[in-house]
Amino acid sequence: MTDLAVVTTTRQALLVVVTAIQLVLTLPSLTATTQAPTAWLAYAVLTAVLATVASHVAAGHAQLQPAVAATLTAAVLASSVLATTAQPAHTALSADDWAFGLVGWYLLLVLVERPKPLIAALSAHLALSAGWFLHAGGEDGGTAGVVILSGTSFQVGVIVITRVLQRDARLARLAAAEHDAARTREELARQREQDLRAGFEGQLGAVLPLLADLADEVVGVEDEQTRLRCSHAAVQLRRLFAENDDVPDPLLHELTACVDVAERRGVVVSLAVSGTATPVPTEVRRELVTPMARALAAAGGRAKVSLLRTPTEVRVAVVADAPGELPQGDGVPELVTVETSVHSGLVRSEARWRTT
Repeated sequence: MTDLAVVTTTRQALLVVVTAIQLVLTLPSLTATTQAPTAWLAYAVLTAVLATVASHVAAGHAQLQPAVAATLTAAVLASSVLATTAQPAHTALSADDWAFGLVGWYLLLVLVERPKPLIAALSAHLALSAGWFLHAGGEDGGTAGVVILSGTSFQVGVIVITRVLQRDARLARLAAAEHDAARTREELARQREQDLRAGFEGQLGAVLPLLADLADEVVGVEDEQTRLRCSHAAVQLRRLFAENDDVPDPLLHELTACVDVAERRGVVVSLAVSGTATPVPTEVRRELVTPMARALAAAGGRAKVSLLRTPTEVRVAVVADAPGELPQGDGVPELVTVETSVHSGLVRSEARWRTT
């Protein structure tokens, strides 16, 4: 239940209570005795307030606008002044004081969702009634106390219950929002895990057959082609692990990871970087790094890797010693332009991606 639902339900219940008090309890006592014209005027103003609130609730606007609430509150307090000053002095805060309890219920009806103004208005109404009682020289303090207690205890109880319901509604809403957020995080984590698993499965496609051939002794590490495949697989795996790291510059991080694998094999690699970091999608990074990884896998002595980034283009180039042939690629790039050539023992490869 939302705060609006709490206010709507409470105001609807108060409409029933106020209508019953005004018609069943108050009206017969007014008609049974002679009343001053101002008392009937106060009763008419209260009836108009009741009709206004009922029309708002019927129209689906149970939460009153501040201007409407302020106007109705002023009308109720004016009715309190008229009714209190119109009654005989000896009836103030007695069983015959019809306005004291009724005005309190009206203030509750108008200001139920605004506790601070409600308390202030009830205090003003109580002060007016107590002041008129003292002005009239009232001496029956016990009766006045009973009237005040009976008139305000239920109203204060409604205020407390409403505040508790609103607090519970807010807590329930926060709990529901936290539950939804947790479900969303769980779903995102699950989706990320699936994406990572799919990515690993796709990238390991060339590695698993090699491992199977080595396990079945179909190929041996003494074969140059096998060693080339192993070198390529090592670079691929290292790049794949680096791809999922949370770093400020993912492209440079993946290049550095591939360079590290080549250096562990004894290749002397120099890395030159130019330009500031540019956001590059994962698939594009993969296609930019793959040609360089193939060249480093085949490199036998020295290699030079360069990364150039401009506002319109990202370029990854490599020049390396290539005593043998390059390992087979994983397919034709779709997002970048790749140029590779092998000549006189050197491999030159360049991958370009236009950002615009």
